[in-house]
Amino acid sequence: MAEPRYKAVVDRWAAEIRGGTLPAGTRLPTHRELAEREGFALVTATRVYAELRAMGLVSGETGRGTFVKETLLSPSQGVDLDAVAADMVDLSFNYPSLPGQAELLRGALRQLAGAGDLEALLRYQPHGGRPADRAAVARHLTRRGITVEGGQVLIVDGAQHGIAVTLMALLKPGDVVAVDALTYPGFKLVADMQRLELVPVPAAGAGPDLDALEALCRRRRVKAIYTMPTLNNPLGWVMGATRRRELAALARRHDLWVIEDGAYAYLAEDPPPPLAMLAPERTVYVSGFSKSVAAGLRVGFAVAPPQAVHPIERAIRATTWNTPGVMTAITAGWLEDGTVDRLEGEKREDAKRRQRLAAERLGPLKRIGHPSSYFVWLPLGEEVRADQVAMALQNERVSVSTAEPFATTRHVPHAIRLALGSVDVERLGEGLDLVRAAIEARSY
Repeated sequence: MAEPRYKAVVDRWAAEIRGGTLPAGTRLPTHRELAEREGFALVTATRVYAELRAMGLVSGETGRGTFVKETLLSPSQGVDLDAVAADMVDLSFNYPSLPGQAELLRGALRQLAGAGDLEALLRYQPHGGRPADRAAVARHLTRRGITVEGGQVLIVDGAQHGIAVTLMALLKPGDVVAVDALTYPGFKLVADMQRLELVPVPAAGAGPDLDALEALCRRRRVKAIYTMPTLNNPLGWVMGATRRRELAALARRHDLWVIEDGAYAYLAEDPPPPLAMLAPERTVYVSGFSKSVAAGLRVGFAVAPPQAVHPIERAIRATTWNTPGVMTAITAGWLEDGTVDRLEGEKREDAKRRQRLAAERLGPLKRIGHPSSYFVWLPLGEEVRADQVAMALQNERVSVSTAEPFATTRHVPHAIRLALGSVDVERLGEGLDLVRAAIEARSY
């Protein structure tokens, strides 16, 4: 069933208000002017403004007209941490933590203080990281199914930095990059800064529609594809082995770079081989330890084919020169003594518990997700608008994300994405109850 045309106007104006194109205080056209401009009946134009008012985006002043309000929601719809107050139940952003991690850090700092090479950590490091640290990451990746030499591992300041330096090194402004129709907002941000053109590829089950991608590559000069084959954010699917092989073959046929994001891959048990193993000559595998260990660690890595190592090193030099020696040394120590493997296993079990809680508290609401991931996708019925749900929850001191920051298509689906890993289990349950109530109150 096609969505009524007036809703496209509502969606467009809502996006422009949230994005700042229509700033607070802007006077909007009268109902009659809008009806004439869009070819609506007057009653339909009135409905546009009624929905915008219900979202808390506009206000009407008798005798003066309709004006854009100062909105409480951030342009990123909850992904911006600065927009989340301390007393809110934050279901918009994942920074999973386990009890006792602060003690782990204290112990690591004490151990580091007694190390013989402490002074060396105060000096500049090699751009791609110290050889011993790179080798430690390579050994860790072997346990993840990625066999790689330490020289192909580049230490970066978290996975986001890894994505940024990879795009800087391999692509230039105007290049076309294929992405999932719903994808990681951080990639969209970096691509926008790099002036890359993102072209969405629709999903077909657990992964991108490869027929659509093939047609796109024949129609356009696509230079790269960005994908999260293991625990896609936000949908949580794990791409099957056959489709991964087909995607690798497609990338070879069309000479594409593959940027594989493995930020949440540690949560999936026994996934198929990464694309980095199926097309190693053209794949850059990017991940980090912000989700699996701690958000403040800011240590990540990019695994690159030999011809891409030097360009990425140059991009690291241009952006941060090198990663912080102290944090990288702590991470390498935890990789070697098994701490990272242990934390990943514990967080995998923690995510499963939270998914079971979400299934219990959300009840009959349609859910899309993975049984061991830290997020849930809630597609909404035709009668429910995501902005209205998000605003209602904001008033209840619960922060969630709509589909807007994840969407790469012109049409943004009405859905809510819940991050399950940032609050304690009791508050999570309370927040999930409020989410269910807000959605069911608007369903009819």
